Amino acid sequence: MEVAGVDGSAATVSKKRPKGAPEERLSLSPFIFGDWRFLQANNRELNTLYGYPNNAIKTSKYNVFNFLPLNLFEQFQRLANAYFLILLFLQLIPEISALAWYTTVIPLVMVLSITGVKDAIDDLKRHQSDNQVNNRSVLLLMNGRIEEEKWKNIQVGDIIKLKNNEQVTADLLLLSSSEPFSLTYIETAELDGETNLKVKQANPVTNDMKDNLELLSAFDGEVKCEPPNNKLDKFSGILTYKGEKYFLDQDKLLLRGCIIKNTDWCYGLVIYTGPDTKLMQNSGKSTFKRTHIDHLLNVLVIWIFLLLSAMCCILAIGHGIWQYNKGYYFQIFLPWEDYVSSSFLSATLIFWSYFIVLNTMVPISLYVSIEIIRLGNSYYINWDRKMFYAPKNTSAQARTTTLNDGLGQVQYVFSDKTGTLTQNIMIFSKCSINGKRYGYCHNRNGQSMPVCEEDKVDFSYNELADPKFSFYDKTLVEAVKSGDHWVHLFFLTLSLCHTVMSEEKVEGMLVYQAQSPDEGALVTAARNFGFVFRSRTSETITMVEMGETKVYQLLAILDFSNVRKRMSVIVRTPEDRIMLFCKGADTIISELLHPSSTSLNEETMEHLDDFASEGLRTLMVTYRELDYEYFSTWNKKHNEACLSLENREGKLSFVYDEIEKDLMLLGATAIEDKLQDEVPETISTLNKAKIKIWVLTGDKQETAVNIAYSCNIFKDEMDEVFIVEGKNSETIQKELRSARNKIKPESLLESDPINILLTKEPKTPFKIPEEKPNSNYGLVINGYSLAFALEGDLELELLRTACMCKGVVCCRMTPLQKAQVVELVKKYKTVVTLAIGDGANDVSMIKAAHIGVAITSQEGLQAMLSSDFAFSQFHYLRRLLLVHGRWSYNRMCKFLNYFFYKNFTFTLVHFWYAFYNGFSAQTVFDIWFIACYNLIYTSLPVLCMSLLDQDVNETWSLHFPELYEPGQHNLYFNKKEFMKCLMHGIYSSFVLFFIPMGTIYNAERKDGKDISDYQSFSLIVQTSLICVVTIQIALKITYWTMIIHFFVWGSLSVYFCILFFLYSDGLCLMFPSIFHFLGVARNTLYQPQMWLCVILCVTFCIIPVIGYKFLRPLLWPLSVDKVYGKIHHFMKHPLPPPIRVRMKHSSLRRSAYAFSHKSGFGALITSGKTEKFNRNFSGGPGVTNRSGKEGGAGARRRPRDPGSTRNAAANAANAAARAEGRGCGESEALRQPTDPVLAHLPALGPVPIGATLPARSRQTLGRAGVSPTGRSDPEHRPALRGPLPIRPPWSPPTVLSRPPPPYNRSAPRSHPGSQIRDRPAAARAGFPRRRPQRGLGTADSSGENLELAVCRSPAAFTCREGHRDPDGQG
Repeated sequence: MEVAGVDGSAATVSKKRPKGAPEERLSLSPFIFGDWRFLQANNRELNTLYGYPNNAIKTSKYNVFNFLPLNLFEQFQRLANAYFLILLFLQLIPEISALAWYTTVIPLVMVLSITGVKDAIDDLKRHQSDNQVNNRSVLLLMNGRIEEEKWKNIQVGDIIKLKNNEQVTADLLLLSSSEPFSLTYIETAELDGETNLKVKQANPVTNDMKDNLELLSAFDGEVKCEPPNNKLDKFSGILTYKGEKYFLDQDKLLLRGCIIKNTDWCYGLVIYTGPDTKLMQNSGKSTFKRTHIDHLLNVLVIWIFLLLSAMCCILAIGHGIWQYNKGYYFQIFLPWEDYVSSSFLSATLIFWSYFIVLNTMVPISLYVSIEIIRLGNSYYINWDRKMFYAPKNTSAQARTTTLNDGLGQVQYVFSDKTGTLTQNIMIFSKCSINGKRYGYCHNRNGQSMPVCEEDKVDFSYNELADPKFSFYDKTLVEAVKSGDHWVHLFFLTLSLCHTVMSEEKVEGMLVYQAQSPDEGALVTAARNFGFVFRSRTSETITMVEMGETKVYQLLAILDFSNVRKRMSVIVRTPEDRIMLFCKGADTIISELLHPSSTSLNEETMEHLDDFASEGLRTLMVTYRELDYEYFSTWNKKHNEACLSLENREGKLSFVYDEIEKDLMLLGATAIEDKLQDEVPETISTLNKAKIKIWVLTGDKQETAVNIAYSCNIFKDEMDEVFIVEGKNSETIQKELRSARNKIKPESLLESDPINILLTKEPKTPFKIPEEKPNSNYGLVINGYSLAFALEGDLELELLRTACMCKGVVCCRMTPLQKAQVVELVKKYKTVVTLAIGDGANDVSMIKAAHIGVAITSQEGLQAMLSSDFAFSQFHYLRRLLLVHGRWSYNRMCKFLNYFFYKNFTFTLVHFWYAFYNGFSAQTVFDIWFIACYNLIYTSLPVLCMSLLDQDVNETWSLHFPELYEPGQHNLYFNKKEFMKCLMHGIYSSFVLFFIPMGTIYNAERKDGKDISDYQSFSLIVQTSLICVVTIQIALKITYWTMIIHFFVWGSLSVYFCILFFLYSDGLCLMFPSIFHFLGVARNTLYQPQMWLCVILCVTFCIIPVIGYKFLRPLLWPLSVDKVYGKIHHFMKHPLPPPIRVRMKHSSLRRSAYAFSHKSGFGALITSGKTEKFNRNFSGGPGVTNRSGKEGGAGARRRPRDPGSTRNAAANAANAAARAEGRGCGESEALRQPTDPVLAHLPALGPVPIGATLPARSRQTLGRAGVSPTGRSDPEHRPALRGPLPIRPPWSPPTVLSRPPPPYNRSAPRSHPGSQIRDRPAAARAGFPRRRPQRGLGTADSSGENLELAVCRSPAAFTCREGHRDPDGQG
């Protein structure tokens, strides 16, 4: 075929196609030839010219040279830090400085240093992580030799060698591998969190190079491909080699982060390196995250700055008036400075002086304290032993210290599914076989009881059993050991009907690699119960059945698809029977069952309902036996469909449907999609806390919805779960509006407030308030529809509809779409979002959310490296939010309320004092008190409260999730609460200034000396202030411990100790220019007026607080007040132990069996490209094929006993049959089945092809659906009125004396629908307890039993003329 080259010329693209098929054209994406990447293998000089980066990655932010300027730049982006920097420059101007410069420099340097050290430590950890990755070793092909090189030195165009269980170094084009057809098996846990086996295949043109270093070194292929992008499942390119062009896609690309599995070695050509790899492209941009409180603080700082400016203006105006009226005339007493020429200039200078004096309205210590509080609360998360996961020896990590309080405000949680909600582990839990349930534990009285370890089944009798498999119902093992043929046939089906790969490097140590974990669980279960899938080739499946090795010939695999929801295999048994085994969704299989399975189907459905109520994933297991002629005819149609070039999938589906009918039901399986521990309980608790959970997954819709029900995201009580699956914008809009019409009809009216807001088309970004739905609803939308819904006006339709739903599931999403959904909620909602995931495909979502959480795993670290918090189990999220998050938010709010109050109170005293000192910018307090107030005197109590206080303990926090609600609405600290702090501070400062002023005004000591001096007044006010703020914080603390008592009351002692030290005689005499308050403490503290002032100030300041605390719950109650009342009640009257109620889930979500399965794996198996998996046992010694040679397709285990002459007898019988021209057959003695599993399925007797049968035989064949010529013929298949008895050929003939009685539903039965149970014991002799099957046998109207003889399937198919087809394909 031809494609347009870069230069516009036509070029041929080679692609393997069926012989004789017309050549088809490949449509290549235009971006390959617009914005494309070019490279050549083994040519570093050429590739270097394009400036491709090396393979080193960098997640760190700083280096030695840019740390200081970059970190300072980031820190001064905080308005408060910038404010204090400006303030420092002002204090350096002596004309306006009322305070010493070091009172600002010391706190500012402390803040910048603490923050800088913290940032440096965090970035150092990133450097260490980067170095660990960049210095890993890899094998590089250089100059014809394999050399060891570091990852960071790998360049585009290099060829590297990878071994089994090694991580892929960069994005590689697969060249060759140790497996047949250069298949390479990979695990992508670090990319998407899935541990399923995935397969890649090299281009045939490079496959021939294998591990020939000479050929690999000479390889000079040129690659043109798309530029780097973050699409994990997309890749397009062209490989040019030896003049030919070959198309490249994602199936030939190994992505960085994948792990090589079950492949000894492989070689790859480096396409993308370092930051260009898809793994790093999905990392997204690192943004500096801030909490809502941080953003609010920035706003409040602006408010305070405006308030401070207003106060300074008032005081400056007052100073100007005072100077104009009085100061100008008293310059002899208060001389002006030389630089002051007028009262206006003096007022201007005083403005800046007061700006410095009142700077403590926003003290620098605020940010020091915030950093310390957040750091301490982060360590609480790291130290929490209840968030430590012992199996992986990992503890929770707070990877950032700036978002703790944000954890207490989360309203939306966006979660990945695989690896986050689930473990991606399937466990065979229960089953139903022939109408009997297995998997439940019972006591001696037959009553169900919880599973206990003592009931665990011992599989030691099976040498090939998987030791990790656990089952707790011993009756199923007893049924297997007793030879129950239905149980045997059930497990035989599970062990044959799959696409699992088996590897056995050590004898008896089987390792299964399943494309979906569902299949791995089923095959492992069959293995433990004695039906061991050992190996496979493209034509055979080797089994070990109850210790006996058997080989089944694989005739066809009817692969899974999303539409079919089932898969089947057709095999030839060792007894030359053609069997179809099928498993799939019960909703599909039920329509394909034989009428005789109706009653069994009803009973099995009841069992499926029970399984579904436990959240188990179910599927049905069926079989059908095929006669030779019918299968031969169908096989021709199948081959034609496989070779079809037009509508191949549709034709194959039609052919599959033709043979997958009249199935005989065996039972059903119930697989536990192993959720992470306590996931449903966690989500239920978060829902009670009014946290909405949205599942954003790349998985299929059915699987995602099934998990949503299992996790309690969706519940049966919901009125409806809407599914949006439109293919265009108009359809999607109609679906969304239809859903919104049911959720909240008034939201579609023009009078709706939000619709009015939208019609105005505001230019500035606007926020949509929360809307309350009329009831509970859920929403499901797939990635294709989401692509339309995220564009234009539809994004608001989607947002409004989704936000009114209790749960939302978005499936088949790309990593970019996950981030877009998070950004959509952030854009239009004033909420805090949290994203949680475990793979590289979750990184963009984690970075987009306000808070990113990673589930740590042994497989991948990409999500963790990009996260803010990390832990090993999803249920730790409950504790992170409801305990640590709520405590952190409450503590931070208490801290800010108290901190602003105490500083407003402290600062505004200067404002009142200005009216008594001529607005001269003189301070009330000693300069050392100003410096120590926030750093020493009041720091310890507030830090202690902010680190140790608890409104309720962790038990009540988890038991009453409703306590979380105030943080979501930011009730404890907002602009309203800030204004309350301001008003409270104004009142307290007024009390603290005027009560001491009135108390000591013109007051005298006992000795008659005056005490109303400035220094005494200053000491009384500051002592009263310290006592007031200490009592205020004591009223705020709700959780008193000895530590809190020590720091709160100890701070008062520290104040007095420092007071006596600073005002001591010795210090004042040594440094008289610095310490001015000589002897003031000793003289003033002895005066009763001083203590009267303290008592009055404390009383007048705390009375409003106590009154407000008493009246607020009565007049302005919050929703949590009732909860606190319940807690206080329950503390006196303990709660009874909770009763666990098992919720019944709807049966509509059953049968999610293969929804994580992918189609196409069956074709890979039958193509013969996976034969290396079977080289140990499919063709080894002791295994012979049908031609007598060892190994190969159709191989059988050679008999070991010398008396085994049945093979020779069979060959002789077949040779005699061929000589007579009647096809292949067996002697009568050999027609008795030897397989105990299939022993109860009647043998098909030999009938010559084309032979004429007697009339009665023709009548019998007609009833069985077989034409008189021996072929299966739909025209000769009358509707069966009921199940018919079948006599095995080895049992004595039985004569029915009367017709079968009608079906009795209430009668006991071994197989539902079998009417043989009502006959006398003598009449039942020799009858297997099973259902009849079409084409096997019947009885005529007279009740005479007729033996059915139809053509038994030969060893190899035989044509009508009697000639054997060497390919065995008819």
